[in-house]
Amino acid sequence: MKSISIAILLFFIISIQINSQNLNIEITENTDTPYLLGKIDKVGLEGDNYKSWFTKNYDDYKPNSEIITTIASELKNYTITLFMGTWCGDSKMEVPRLYKVLDACDFPTDQLTVIAVSREPNMYKQSPEREEKGLNIHRVPTIIFYKNGKEVNRIVEHPVKTFEEDIRNIITVNNYKSNYQIVAAVDDILNKKGIKGLKKKQKKLLKKFEGKVSSMFELNTYGRVLYATNRIEEAIAVFKFNTKLFSNEPRTYMSLANTLGVIGQKEEAVKVLESAIKLFPDNNDLKQNLEVITSN
Repeated sequence: MKSISIAILLFFIISIQINSQNLNIEITENTDTPYLLGKIDKVGLEGDNYKSWFTKNYDDYKPNSEIITTIASELKNYTITLFMGTWCGDSKMEVPRLYKVLDACDFPTDQLTVIAVSREPNMYKQSPEREEKGLNIHRVPTIIFYKNGKEVNRIVEHPVKTFEEDIRNIITVNNYKSNYQIVAAVDDILNKKGIKGLKKKQKKLLKKFEGKVSSMFELNTYGRVLYATNRIEEAIAVFKFNTKLFSNEPRTYMSLANTLGVIGQKEEAVKVLESAIKLFPDNNDLKQNLEVITSN
């Protein structure tokens, strides 16, 4: 009986060691500045290379104590998955604030999962274990709230109001609309109806979102994530749609043309740039882009 107990204890110790070895992995090679990758926790964020921004932004934030009192108990019925980048300015600002709110709520640490994603082009906003797969992580930080194993809502990049107010909405009336609703809409269409569905819904989307999207980078970044995860045709469809939504923005045409060029569709890339130059005859960036593609 004693030998069985010892074996169980050894197994438990080994399991803890394996898990700890996979926690707070720091990338230091082939990078200008170190960054964390994969599953992390508060201890990792308080490490030497990150504590300067984490501690300052954590200490500086003063949560609304009245709202904290109203949300603390109910929030414990949820689990939270946070995707962030220790290289990302928004994550550096917002994640310490989120931790401050969760600590004020006495939120159980075992109900919070934190994933640090990569900034490298070949793993753009991805993690080694691909925890982000299928979750439409196009901006960081992204904070996903789950109840009974199902996503209830999410906060994308930064709160619409404050973390306390946004969380109160999510766990009560839940009519909360996160930032980047255009991306949420396009992603939903692509997942359910594919590229044909996006083309079919294009006019409705333009009517709904024209003038309501902050910049061309909302869909542009989403397109980059699609491309990085090998959803190339979908990325091209998104870049094409972006040229319709931001037809007055030369960079949308360059993003589309450069992607077409990279995948070998040189003629199509040239057509896109030539059409854009007709619209913006004085734009030197478009002309230089065309020269690069035609010379290769």
